[in-house]
Amino acid sequence: MVEKLRRNWIKLGKKYTTDVKPLESIWDEIEANYTDKKRHYHGLSHLNYMIDLTEENSDFLQDKDAVLFAVWFHDIVYKATKSDNEEESAVIAIRTLQSIGVDNEKIKKVKDLILSTDGHKIITDSDEDNAYFLDFDLAILGQDWSVYETYIQNIRKEYSIYPDLLYKLGRKKILSHFLDRETLYFTEKYRNLFEAKARENLTREIKLLS
Repeated sequence: MVEKLRRNWIKLGKKYTTDVKPLESIWDEIEANYTDKKRHYHGLSHLNYMIDLTEENSDFLQDKDAVLFAVWFHDIVYKATKSDNEEESAVIAIRTLQSIGVDNEKIKKVKDLILSTDGHKIITDSDEDNAYFLDFDLAILGQDWSVYETYIQNIRKEYSIYPDLLYKLGRKKILSHFLDRETLYFTEKYRNLFEAKARENLTREIKLLS
């Protein structure tokens, strides 16, 4: 998987620069961040899953490259104790994409996509790219319970610094916020695929946390 991801990154980057050397350096940064020992869910597997979903849905995307760049960088900063991970990730994305010659309009879209993961609210609605991007990020919620259970176990490991009491309170608040929304998913495709199962999983997790 690691080599597949590296090739995918280089292939995307070569659309914007002919110099592979900086692309290799950027890949080293991406790999180092996503393989940090404190990451148990927000790692390369999550990245690979979202990239696969982006490719699978390429016909529905207005700017697939912008979505892919947003996928690559949306969790490049992820610290359980910080509340500004999305902003920090966006800063790195902007700086990196400028360095390889990506145009400002596309960079602005990438930034907005990344920032939209803070609270999972659509920022740009001129097309459905933001909707699909957020749905890719939350697709894990609508999987079979065995997959979802592994996901929540890995999330708990990422927040191991917090005792059970604090973790459970915070986690239940997040899950309840999602359940209170009219829909978890923004696209018709993923509402049909995952909405019912995701609500079932979130409800079941809340009961386990009580």
